Amino acid sequence: MTDVTRRRLVEGIDTWGWSGQLNDIEFLDRLYDLDALPSTDSRYSTARQDVGIHRIANYDWPDDWVFNDDRFGLTNSDGALLSFLAEMLHPAVRTDINDVEKLRTFLNQTLVHDGYELVQIDAVSGAPIFAGRRIGAGVPGAMKNLIFAADGPKPEIVFSDALNNDVRVVRNEEFCLVYDRPLSARGLTWFDLANWWADRKNLVGAPPVEVSRSLYQRLSRSLNNNDAERRILRNYADRYRRLGDGIPALIPQVYLHYDPYVRAHHADRVTPLARQRMDFLLLFPQGIRVVIECDGRQHYADEAGRADSQRYAEMVSEDRELRLRGYEVFRFGGAELVEGEATGARLTKFFDQLAERYGS
Repeated sequence: MTDVTRRRLVEGIDTWGWSGQLNDIEFLDRLYDLDALPSTDSRYSTARQDVGIHRIANYDWPDDWVFNDDRFGLTNSDGALLSFLAEMLHPAVRTDINDVEKLRTFLNQTLVHDGYELVQIDAVSGAPIFAGRRIGAGVPGAMKNLIFAADGPKPEIVFSDALNNDVRVVRNEEFCLVYDRPLSARGLTWFDLANWWADRKNLVGAPPVEVSRSLYQRLSRSLNNNDAERRILRNYADRYRRLGDGIPALIPQVYLHYDPYVRAHHADRVTPLARQRMDFLLLFPQGIRVVIECDGRQHYADEAGRADSQRYAEMVSEDRELRLRGYEVFRFGGAELVEGEATGARLTKFFDQLAERYGS
């Protein structure tokens, strides 16, 4: 972020005041450990003490002091500054939704020149919560239909309302799962998916471990005998146990496109949609959608095991289309997912890096 953008932000924020209805310490406590940060005044030992003296007791620091204080990272860290700006919009800081929207508009009009924006990621009592991100990250638009984990015949899907893009499974619905709740700005967590499953299977009130086990077993069935995909799902299940159910749910066998006809129906044997299902999908906050594909030889070889350039071309073409629409696509070769400790370590490292990249 350029110094010009930072100066514009500081000058514009002065109109609203960065701490909203909170005092400086109350606001900064939401983002920093003021007792762990040093004082810039030799008479005191912590940031809490010197901020209290100079901004509350004596009020002898200027209103924009925080933007020039190296302790808070706002002069040299884009991430720290974006988090700070997003916190300025939090309902605990500002309760007037109109003021929040006006301030967000100003911030985004300023940040756009450096490729950043503030987007809603959650809500509290109807009030939005925001976070910063790179412009262009994520998939635009709202999720309408999440059909996944089929463990039997292909579902038959029709439009129940083509104007609103509402679909309905009219046959083989018992073999697939349809998540029928609105997707929150925080994405889809295992907690969300387990609550939905508990309602669906009359498990409300059952121990969370029992609900999770039941859901995991159902998801695992959709992978049939694909050992590589089962290892991915099992590794991520271990992640739930370690990190809790607030992390994004790993959703298997998600319908991306839908062709109502089987391959034999097409006279030229070329289906109009190269990839109808994704092996796995993760729905992160901020509209980030991550596709994970496990590539066996059917992705690049014919039935006789010979290299098939046409199959490979279809695969990479579909990847391009997904990326242009905002999806992130990550592929594992089948040889990377054989049984063994190295595979577990490889998957754990990948999911750790993914969480670090998207902050979830």
